[in-house]
Amino acid sequence: MNHLTARLARIGAATSSPVAYSFVTMVIVFFMLPAANGYDVSTYNLYSAMQIFGTYGLIALALGITMIAAQFDLSTLGMFVLGGLVAVKVGGDSPSLGVIAALGVGALAGLIQGLIVAKLSINSMSVTLGGFLVLLGLSRAIGNDATVSYDNFDVGISLDSKFAVVMSWHSVIVLLCFLFVGLAMAWTTVGRNLKAVGGDARASRVSGVGVTRVIVGVFVLSGLLSGLAGALNAFSLAAALANPGFAPLVFGATSALIGGVGLAGGRGTVTGIALGAVALSLLQAMFGILASPSWVTSVVTGGLLVLVATAAAPRLAAIVARLAARHRRRYVESAVA
Repeated sequence: MNHLTARLARIGAATSSPVAYSFVTMVIVFFMLPAANGYDVSTYNLYSAMQIFGTYGLIALALGITMIAAQFDLSTLGMFVLGGLVAVKVGGDSPSLGVIAALGVGALAGLIQGLIVAKLSINSMSVTLGGFLVLLGLSRAIGNDATVSYDNFDVGISLDSKFAVVMSWHSVIVLLCFLFVGLAMAWTTVGRNLKAVGGDARASRVSGVGVTRVIVGVFVLSGLLSGLAGALNAFSLAAALANPGFAPLVFGATSALIGGVGLAGGRGTVTGIALGAVALSLLQAMFGILASPSWVTSVVTGGLLVLVATAAAPRLAAIVARLAARHRRRYVESAVA
């Protein structure tokens, strides 16, 4: 019973953290700011926010889990593009076959990169940047450097059909992926080992943790999630985009940081990443309600990313702690005097 209680306490910790407060703040802003400007917020706007979450949420999860392991998978963007293209090319008559093909390509790409990073102890940024370029090049070659249409429109219609007021099958699938990964991290040794490796890989290896296995597994999972995200997005749009820009990568990194994932690794939860992704989706949907220019979204999202990254800096925390200690010391000295 005590063991179960401890696990539930760890799962619930995210709901009482600054991540949860930030999420609640974003929900309030989502409803209040448009109302203050004379716009009505409807259930369709919430549905739009969840569709944004459905499009980019798995990229946030993929980046988040690699960041917890003190890695960073830049190739998620390339896999997002290639996964959509493979799903459209292979899944013409069978969408499920297209998804399986996208998952297979994602797992293979993640396996290769993970083995290179883990076995050769190479910085993941350089390896996955190369992986991104390779995957993007393959996508351009397979798709002849153009958007590839998908003629099975019924798949996208079914994926994006609204039910339960603000949900679609697209967003539900993404939520189920978060749930599955979250349960695996909370109820198995996976989560503990992942954070241990992210916190100190050398100490983890000494204590018997399979560091290589953890790192390779993280990259395989990242490839699977990114490939699935690309496949679902391509089916929804009835087309595989040749160049989605950097929006998926920016969304994923910002969501992970808002969700409390540490830049240095070893810190973060799937619940936090989900809350960060939904919060950022609400922000983008709010700009849609306000009919804001696209540059406003870019400026605010970029500023938010810098703000969150700065707030998470260890040196800043140390400075704040020293200032707080100095303030307490002066208060005690004045009280004694």
